[in-house]
Amino acid sequence: MPAAEEVEPEPTLQPPALAEQPQVARFPADIGFHNGLAVRIGFIAAMGAVMISLFPIPLPFVRLPLAFLAAGFLAVFLYSRRTGQTLTIRSGVRMGWITGIFSFTLVTVLFTVAMVALSSQGGLVKQFRSQFPANDARADMIQQYLSNPGMIAGLVVFYLMLFFVIFTALPIIGGALGAKVLEKQ
Repeated sequence: MPAAEEVEPEPTLQPPALAEQPQVARFPADIGFHNGLAVRIGFIAAMGAVMISLFPIPLPFVRLPLAFLAAGFLAVFLYSRRTGQTLTIRSGVRMGWITGIFSFTLVTVLFTVAMVALSSQGGLVKQFRSQFPANDARADMIQQYLSNPGMIAGLVVFYLMLFFVIFTALPIIGGALGAKVLEKQ
């Protein structure tokens, strides 16, 4: 019988160990509340806008919109710098939305604290009466409206809806502008 040829087994290729592979920091491409970095940056930008809005700088009707527009822009800028990604306008809007939700939450907390402080000092009626001269018909009318609990609840709901629209829309617009401006650079 002929001698059997000895066949050497083929060596199997083993993938390199995980420790040998380079680690690349990966950021979720989708911007939302599940993206921790986007949430942190949105919160920081919202906190900055709220702090700026508290400073007694002249022209509050110009300062407030600019602060919250800048918050959305800043959120997009910081996220782009941190990740190295150029955000699309849609992603910029989402960063602005996250910033806006935090802005609304922070402003609502401050509004609640202010209402609690006013109620401990005699309430809204006393505060409004101090704004008008004595025996003014407008003060009596306001007192009549604010003595109705339903009217107060309606005012609070109206202001919360107004706050939601304003403090989310401005950072959204700022985020879209930020993505558009930074896209060109």
